[in-house]
Amino acid sequence: MKILVLNAGSSSQKSCFYEVKEGGFKEKSPPLWSGKIDWSRQEGLAEIEVKSGNQKLAETRPSESREKAIASLLDTLWQGKTQAIADPSEIDVVGHRIVHGGEKYREATRITPQIKTAIAQLAQLAPAHNPANLQGIEAVEKILPNVPQVAVFDTAFHADLPLKTVVYPLPYEWYQQGIRRYGFHGISYQYATQRTAELLEKPLDRLRMIVCHLGNGCSLAAIKNGKSVETTMGFTPLEGLMMGTRSGSIDPGILIHQMRSQPLEVDKLDSILNRESGLKGVSGVSSDMRDIQTAIQAGNQRAKLAFDMYVHRLRSQIGAMLPILGGLDALVFTGGVGEHHPRVRSAVCEGFEFLKLHLDPHKNQNSPIDADIATTESKVRVFVIQAQEDWAIARECWHHLTKNQS
Repeated sequence: MKILVLNAGSSSQKSCFYEVKEGGFKEKSPPLWSGKIDWSRQEGLAEIEVKSGNQKLAETRPSESREKAIASLLDTLWQGKTQAIADPSEIDVVGHRIVHGGEKYREATRITPQIKTAIAQLAQLAPAHNPANLQGIEAVEKILPNVPQVAVFDTAFHADLPLKTVVYPLPYEWYQQGIRRYGFHGISYQYATQRTAELLEKPLDRLRMIVCHLGNGCSLAAIKNGKSVETTMGFTPLEGLMMGTRSGSIDPGILIHQMRSQPLEVDKLDSILNRESGLKGVSGVSSDMRDIQTAIQAGNQRAKLAFDMYVHRLRSQIGAMLPILGGLDALVFTGGVGEHHPRVRSAVCEGFEFLKLHLDPHKNQNSPIDADIATTESKVRVFVIQAQEDWAIARECWHHLTKNQS
């Protein structure tokens, strides 16, 4: 089975192509082709990277619409030096990461006009993501009109969160109207927890973990016996940690004050909270942790403040999850920042030495992949797990199709 995966972020588009041999997903395998478009680094420009076998393509182009950019990226799968297949008709299924599935969608689902409508309606809860996910679906419909597409929902992993976690302390009627905590990054959490259990050689249903998914979007999940019992994102991906451009949790009274004193239009307020806050808003430099670190080294005090706030909020939220779990077997870092920024990991872990959690400085600096970076004496294991959302989506597509064929 040949599976194409589209994983749309708020400021990026990743795509991977896998071929699954008979026997299915027994072991993790690298994609035959992968491509990425990044709009976050330079305004008005898109950075494109493609890899296929030993062939690589890297270029910067003027920013296009997402649909056109996806079409241009996918062209490199079946033509040019990065060609991996002879014709697009070889693709059996296309899988999409869909950020918000609401209460209804709890497993991988074949995309139909009704599913597209639901994704569009849920865009009000994930305005930076669901529209981008939908654009990816529609781009594929034009390029591969006869190929089935499957939606894999980020919210599904958190579907069994306890009611005391789900309900907000607001009028109960609001909960009955669907205003509740959903949680996100579920595809990443599912993979990271399973991989950590494999590396520990322990059953997942006997482990207590806190997983830090740190990228442009950031969240934590407390996972007990393989189930999500708490997470930092809520009704939308805006709640929780300080992120690249998102504020995370703030006093709602600030919004009331600003709307009365300015006043602010709803769309402007949405833009400020989702696109002009977080690391970018505080530092005035960038939403990218690489740029923040460079600015700190150059003596930029606002960049240092942004970094210190980012770490402080991470520590605070990790600490809040400890009594819910009743202890901690593993602290896990994944996502772009979680995997590639040792200073973030060390700064976070410094706050938890009272748990007898001790980081090995050499292992931490050594670009670890799927590795335990704690000292041998540490009572809590610390893992860096390479995010494999695309592979996890491909696996869900395979399960969905083979289940429905049997």
